[in-house]
Amino acid sequence: MWISVPVLLTLLQALAVLGRRVVVNWDVGYVYIDRDGYGSRRAIGVNGVLPIPPVRVTVGDTLALTVHNSLNLTTSIHAHGLFQKGTNYMDGAASITQCGIPPGSQFTYEYVVQQAGTFWLHAHDHHQNVDGLRTPLVVYDRGSPPVKYDEDILLSFEDWYTETFTERVRITLDPSLPFPPPHGIGFGLINGINGNLTKPIHFQPGRTYRLRLINMSSTRWFQFSLPGHAMRVIEIDGMYTEPLDVDGVDIAPAQRYSVLVTAHSTSSYNYHFNATMYATFIPVEPGLSPRIFIGDIIYHQGAPFVQPGSYDDSFIWANDINLHALDQEPALPVGRSLELVIGISLYSTGQHLVHFNNITYAPPITPTLYTALGMGNMAMDEQVYGPQAHAIVLKHNEVIELVIYNPEDALHPLHLHGHTFQITEYGPTNGLGPNNATAFPVVKNNGIPAKRDTVVVQPYQYVRLRFRANNPGVWMLRCHMDIHFAMGMALTFIEAPEVLQKTQKVPPDMLELCAKQGIKTTGNAAGNQ
Repeated sequence: MWISVPVLLTLLQALAVLGRRVVVNWDVGYVYIDRDGYGSRRAIGVNGVLPIPPVRVTVGDTLALTVHNSLNLTTSIHAHGLFQKGTNYMDGAASITQCGIPPGSQFTYEYVVQQAGTFWLHAHDHHQNVDGLRTPLVVYDRGSPPVKYDEDILLSFEDWYTETFTERVRITLDPSLPFPPPHGIGFGLINGINGNLTKPIHFQPGRTYRLRLINMSSTRWFQFSLPGHAMRVIEIDGMYTEPLDVDGVDIAPAQRYSVLVTAHSTSSYNYHFNATMYATFIPVEPGLSPRIFIGDIIYHQGAPFVQPGSYDDSFIWANDINLHALDQEPALPVGRSLELVIGISLYSTGQHLVHFNNITYAPPITPTLYTALGMGNMAMDEQVYGPQAHAIVLKHNEVIELVIYNPEDALHPLHLHGHTFQITEYGPTNGLGPNNATAFPVVKNNGIPAKRDTVVVQPYQYVRLRFRANNPGVWMLRCHMDIHFAMGMALTFIEAPEVLQKTQKVPPDMLELCAKQGIKTTGNAAGNQ
């Protein structure tokens, strides 16, 4: 089902009448902080503090986020998971939908929040999210949610490193240094603080809690479980699912889960939760990789703790291919199939870079959205966006099937801006990489596929995704391991530019961000007509 632009605008106006205006002011600047016990380093905070307080709104509210840039580089803020229907220019992806906010300047991101769920805000310029510029964004249902619970509990997870991301990129892309570079071990943060100092979670007997779990990491996965308690998945990446009982969730960078947990009927015992930070490509080193963080579930102060057992083969991890969308939308009929092959190659510069279909992404001079808006009929020509924008033009409302092959030994959490996609199938990359049909059988969703915005493509496997191109705009598909994004693992979908030109106009104060930097806001990728 798709909604026409006039109907969408009417719905947005109705939401705006119901909602309030939530004003958030951020002065983004450098802070010096010790977050991991390994000493202070320069990081990026807001209003002089880190971690950044979560932002909480309700569907129908207007979020007005004013960002003043006190850094020495441009910055921008992306609301990860929000579709930005009708407001593509507020997506916050520098060089894609805007020019970055120059040092000493400010800009207000203002839009009606149309979706309920668990999201996050993060920098989308110079990879500043890795150095701290990230925080949860919780959007509550207006009225009763489709599932009942008594209380919300937010748990965000982050990886943290002793060196800045700029330094990590330097040692990765410096052709005079060995590749791959040594892996940084990293440390884990829970709700923005040292994972070993995590504050207890307090349960009351018989109450049901919604735990919102967000992995805001740049590289590491987190496994989360509450031994002694049943967990029920009800949401992934802002999309409600049919409830599914699991023992734990494995959360990739940029992914989110909501799980319901009903407390025991008595307060005779306390329990622990387990948050394990790991990456399959990091060698095991006791105490360092993986890192295991144990937190307390307190029923009654002073009560004895139940010691958790070890994982075994009966332990059930959440798997998105086994989840089903609560809205019961069946698998979309495919209108057009696109195949993407992930690769990593040594270039003539001496650098190892990552690519889709042998195209390594590089940002254009003129933001891609401005090219789509200003080139008239030529906006349908993928060449005007530049050879390394890897632009793919989509027709309005066509159903796209993406088949993404990963014949490499690295895994990739891929995020699509402006959409969620249905996950219909995983399987082996036969003929690409090792012959692994036995190790990786084809696994299909039987029935109603789940929808999410970030999917993991495992080594030597493929994934099939489907989405409807019903959101005119310029939307990035990128790896959310930031080092891979820095190495060029991204592309841009140019969705229905002829509709976009008739329905959206960039605010003047946003164009002024480009003018301050001498960047053209019309023309092709280079700013030429």
